[in-house]
Amino acid sequence: MSPRALPATAMAAAAALSLLLTACGDDDGDASSDDKIQGADKAKDSPSPSPSEPETPGRPEIKLPDDLELIFDWPSTGDDTKDAVLQDAELRIRAVDLALVEQDPVHEAYRFFSGGEVAADTETYIQAYVDEKARTTGRTRFYDAQITMDEPGVADLIYCEDQTKSFDMYLEPEKVNRTEPSNDDYIVHQARLRENDAGVWVTEQNIASKGAEQCLP
Repeated sequence: MSPRALPATAMAAAAALSLLLTACGDDDGDASSDDKIQGADKAKDSPSPSPSEPETPGRPEIKLPDDLELIFDWPSTGDDTKDAVLQDAELRIRAVDLALVEQDPVHEAYRFFSGGEVAADTETYIQAYVDEKARTTGRTRFYDAQITMDEPGVADLIYCEDQTKSFDMYLEPEKVNRTEPSNDDYIVHQARLRENDAGVWVTEQNIASKGAEQCLP
């Protein structure tokens, strides 16, 4: 979603969040890179981008505005369980952006897919944006997903995120903070998901690392 610099007090929360690095990208003179949301540092097979509104029976409806484009280059694995893990991981990412758009730190959509430390850290992350009256905008791509399942009902998911075309947008007045792309815009995520009694794959842990060599183009 977007790259920023986290203050020390928010560093622990950032490490646990799937979307804890705020967007960087091309600079067109809109704003200086010093305009950061404090507390919100968001630390291939043939591509098959997901539709903006995937059909998800039994899941919250997630509709994002046209200025937010999330691309998931996560081809089908051919395994129904692994594909379900990828779907719910994608929906959680979309749900966090929806919470930013609606400025709701306890939005029911992201909480549907979040548990443990991730749920609490996501609330802290969204609250930082709400305090600044800001959200994310632009294009973010997710790719190179790898899933391992060593025990029933538990999945370890590693994937890359490209934030070079994703930015923070302040809402009052509306202003996009465009920053120069850098290696820090390429993030690797290491997440653990667990299937709950309703069959939903809930993200319980996530570690995001900026400047990941395996994610660089």
